[in-house]
Amino acid sequence: MERVKELSCLYGIARIAADTCLSVEELLAGIVHILPKAWQYPDDAFAKIVFDSRIHSTPNYPHFVRRQRAAIVINGERRGYIEVAYLKKQGAKNRSPFLEEEQRLLDTVAREAAAMIRRRETEQDKLKLENQLRHADRLATIGQLAASIAHELNEPLGHILGFAELVQKCPELPVQARADVEKILGTSLHAREIVKQLLIFSRHTCGQKTKADLNKLIRQGLTFLESRCVSEGIKIKCSLCPQPPQIDADPAQISQVFVSLMVNAIQAMPQGGTISIRTRKEPDKVSLIIEDTGVGMTQEVLQKIFTPFFTTKDVGIGTGLGLPVVHGIITAHGGSIKIDSQVGIGTQCRIKLPAGRSRAC
Repeated sequence: MERVKELSCLYGIARIAADTCLSVEELLAGIVHILPKAWQYPDDAFAKIVFDSRIHSTPNYPHFVRRQRAAIVINGERRGYIEVAYLKKQGAKNRSPFLEEEQRLLDTVAREAAAMIRRRETEQDKLKLENQLRHADRLATIGQLAASIAHELNEPLGHILGFAELVQKCPELPVQARADVEKILGTSLHAREIVKQLLIFSRHTCGQKTKADLNKLIRQGLTFLESRCVSEGIKIKCSLCPQPPQIDADPAQISQVFVSLMVNAIQAMPQGGTISIRTRKEPDKVSLIIEDTGVGMTQEVLQKIFTPFFTTKDVGIGTGLGLPVVHGIITAHGGSIKIDSQVGIGTQCRIKLPAGRSRAC
């Protein structure tokens, strides 16, 4: 009879493993449902799986029980366990209510669960890599298109700016006409800035590198932003590394990165809030962390933030090039950028850049 239970349990788990549509969570939930029926006292048995700190269990799992466990080990790392337990003391007094065959079965189930999880994670890693390759291919195509558009727009924009400046110098220009010419100049300069961002994005190259103090660049950037933060009810908290974090970088481009991220943080807090800025030194890296208490982003939006021309801002406010340009600059400097966000809580941006030889903080 016990052998029949064991075989039924393994057959049920095999059927679960064969369903490639199931997620890891669904796999574990299915195993938990099957396990109690394979034990000596199925009516009194409970099952629980703890994996990566997530718990799956049969209903009303008891706190004080007699139990047996088997570890879930994947690639040599213990990531959880499977447990079967009794609420009542089954079997003879002072003796385990579990059979040796049941422990062997539990060990087998744990190995099978680990194999299933490993296969699912391998498939997920493969899909993630394929998506990254497709994304990189799209970025390369968009980059080539952006470079072509930028070069085509540069010449006519130059003509517009040149002729507008000539018109502006006319001594007898009517007041209204002068105001209109100023609007033309302002709009053209804005368009030229967008073209400049397109070129930076398409090239993904950094300019003239020099040894720069990241703390100094941050303080310089804050001089342009502090008054705006005060007027919008935003507090700035700085925790900068006491020893100057030196980086080999183009100071203008790193300043552009900082200001762009700060402006995004400010725009994310229309009702005010707090922006925290930290710098840290490691043996071979310098970190810049910018964290706000703004509206945050959904995971769907978060996955698209480095896609050129994607923006959640109103028409005329955002170009969708800010974060792609930031990403291009950081990548060109041999660094990395990671952004985490939660709706209603805020956003954290963590940048790492190669550091010179210096003692860590």
